[in-house]
Amino acid sequence: MKIVLATSNKGKISEFKKMMPNDEVIAFTELLGDIDIIEDGISFKENAIIKAKTIYEKLQDENIIVISDDSGITVPKLNNEPGIYSARYAGIDASDKDNLNKLINELNKKNLTQTPAYYTACIAIAHKNEIYTVHGWMHGKVINEAKGDEGFGYDPIFVPSGFDNTLGELSGEIKKKFSHRSKALELAKKVLAQF
Repeated sequence: MKIVLATSNKGKISEFKKMMPNDEVIAFTELLGDIDIIEDGISFKENAIIKAKTIYEKLQDENIIVISDDSGITVPKLNNEPGIYSARYAGIDASDKDNLNKLINELNKKNLTQTPAYYTACIAIAHKNEIYTVHGWMHGKVINEAKGDEGFGYDPIFVPSGFDNTLGELSGEIKKKFSHRSKALELAKKVLAQF
C-alpha cells in the first residue's frame, strides 16, 4: 500500500516507517516539496483533518492514501498546555529543544518537580474523498528535568504510567508497544484494511 504522510516532522516520519514496514510510506515533501499547512483547528482531530485534506487535494490522485497525525502533550496543572500547540509552544520556529525547555520552565515556575500529563495522537486518513479519524492516548507524568536522548519532542521529560524512566531513556522498541501514536496507528490499520 502506498501511503503519503502529511507531515515533514522527521521524528514522526521515522516512527511511521518503523510501524508500517510492509507499506511504502513517504513524506508529502518528496512529492510536493515544502508546503505550509495552516493548522488553525481547535483540536488535534481538526488539525489532523486539515493536514490530510490539504495534501490529498494537492496530490489529485484518488488512489493515494494520505495519513496525517496531530499529536501533543497536555499538562492539566498548566491549564492543559501545551496541547495542540505542542509543536510551537516556544514560538512558530521553535525547535524540539526550545519547546522542551519552555515546558520545564513552566513546571519550575509552579514549583512542580512532577505532575500528571498525557499524550494524544489523532490520525486522519484521506482516501477516495472520505476522511476517517482515530485517537490514541498515553498517560503518565512530566518531570522538570530532561533525561535520555531517545525519541523526540517532550520524550525526555515524560515518564509513562508503569515506568520509572522517561521515554527519552526507553528504547524505541519499548515505546512502540504502548505509545499514543502506536495505539492510534493500530486503529488506523483496521480502517486501512477496509480499503
